[in-house]
Amino acid sequence: MAARLFPMARPRRAPRAVPEDTRVYAIGDIHGRVDLLADLHRRILEDAQQTAKPRMVIVYVGDYVDRGLQSRGVIDKLIEQPLDGFEAVHLKGNHEAMMLQFLADPRAGSGWLEIGGNATLLSYGVKPKEEQSLLKRLAEAQEQLQRNLPPTHRTFLDGLRLHHTEGDYLFVHAGLKPRVPLEAQRERDLLWIRDDFLDSSFDHGKTVVHGHSISWEPEVKDNRINVDTGAFASGVLTCLVLDGAEVSFLQTKR
Repeated sequence: MAARLFPMARPRRAPRAVPEDTRVYAIGDIHGRVDLLADLHRRILEDAQQTAKPRMVIVYVGDYVDRGLQSRGVIDKLIEQPLDGFEAVHLKGNHEAMMLQFLADPRAGSGWLEIGGNATLLSYGVKPKEEQSLLKRLAEAQEQLQRNLPPTHRTFLDGLRLHHTEGDYLFVHAGLKPRVPLEAQRERDLLWIRDDFLDSSFDHGKTVVHGHSISWEPEVKDNRINVDTGAFASGVLTCLVLDGAEVSFLQTKR
């Protein structure tokens, strides 16, 4: 699949920028689409060859698992095939948080399965018996997932970060609670917030780069940039590219 690199208008304020020696790539919600991730990685490498920046950073905004059928493959790729020459930052999404909750308590599984956890279980070869009660199915699924989950995957999940900063940009999965300092933000808001953040024009002090809330095209607002274009269903995985004060995007083709 081809990718598109196109400029976007800057928000109506003084330009914000990443460090002068750095080019930053930020990939939106992948949700089990390892095919799209592989394609976008290739496009990123091609793009990076056109710049002489000494420091390359790639930020993944979370939601690697669920919905798509290749959740295990996505994590495998992120662990085993990192982009050479890039500093990689892996943020936690609400779907990884729910997966971790299920690994700790099978009763958390009913909510997780409702938002795509079934696809993740299948990718790890987990197939609980349908004739059992819900609680027994969840307990059996938890046991199978604990057995089938490679130790490297558990280490990856446990090591996911809640946020990352590059210059005037703050990267987080879902967004921020307006008017709350970063150090006082609740993890639940960083992973789950929607309307309070999306509808706010509050200046957080940095441009917030996030996913979590699907948009047909990447959104560039005065205070935020959304890179979640619903890849699991649309086939469009989006990557924000930041270089100095310049903003552009790479995308897989719809």
